[in-house]
Amino acid sequence: MVFKRILGSLGMGGPSVDTVLTRPVCRPGGTLDGQVLVKAADYPVEIQRITLGLVTRMESEHGEEEVNTAAEFHRVDVAGAFSLQPGRDQSIPFTFEVPWETPLTSVFGTHLHGMTLGVRTELAVAKAVDKGDLDLLTVEPLPSQQHVLSAFSQLGFQFKSADVEHGRLAGVEQQIPFYQEIEFYPPGQYQGRINEVELTFHATPWHLTVVLEADKRGGAFGGGHDAVGRFTLSHEEALTTDWVSHLHSWLESLTQGGAFTGFQHSHDPYHDGHHGHHGHGGPGVGGVVAGAAVGFVGGMVAAEIVEEVFEDDDEGGED
Repeated sequence: MVFKRILGSLGMGGPSVDTVLTRPVCRPGGTLDGQVLVKAADYPVEIQRITLGLVTRMESEHGEEEVNTAAEFHRVDVAGAFSLQPGRDQSIPFTFEVPWETPLTSVFGTHLHGMTLGVRTELAVAKAVDKGDLDLLTVEPLPSQQHVLSAFSQLGFQFKSADVEHGRLAGVEQQIPFYQEIEFYPPGQYQGRINEVELTFHATPWHLTVVLEADKRGGAFGGGHDAVGRFTLSHEEALTTDWVSHLHSWLESLTQGGAFTGFQHSHDPYHDGHHGHHGHGGPGVGGVVAGAAVGFVGGMVAAEIVEEVFEDDDEGGED
């Protein structure tokens, strides 16, 4: 997507910018490249800087309510101060790394309903900062993440929704102040005993942490509760782990009250911010799971991108 934003504060004939991504698709830990096209004004202008920021929609708790806000979680200056003379347009190439913790927006080629993420351009001129429109970005899973998602599909999980929540995961060194939850309806044999299962990934260059949270329904004489499992291993190990067997055994242990050694699970997930997920286990073994997407994609719908959620943030003050 190409966008144009004119600095209205400078009046008619002011500078404008178009940001063009070479390919608006990436993976966590990958790179984005493109160019920022700066159209000259009708008069000399001193550009102070041009900055690109990664922005997503984040849910945060305010009292009893949940509020959607714009969260910028990565930014990089692609140009410092320079003079822009009339008729002398500038093209500024850029390449920058995408954080490993960047949330996913697409799985098996289908947009995750509830997710919005993009690149926003800021042009600083005359002590004023103009925040451009959002240039939408698709973030696809790492191979290790997709292997886990394939197991969800094979077991018959149905996608429910995805969001980004403000908070930190216990025992995980997050670099950004939020985490993504991908929510699923359980397979048919567990319906009536489990309401939903939430999946959270935390990736680094070396490891992948898989956090599972099951919302268990209560019985006739007791309320339900959440059970959490965490599994940390290298990306290479994640690709050779039999996630189908692990997930199946974990669900069986929750619904039948048995012990499962593949994950440690906790019944007190609300800790350390919003959700504190506890416990970890060693890597499993098994064959590579095929990427069947029927059950996963069956619950997906194409999201309608609503950029209004970013408008309030645009109106905030700047340095």
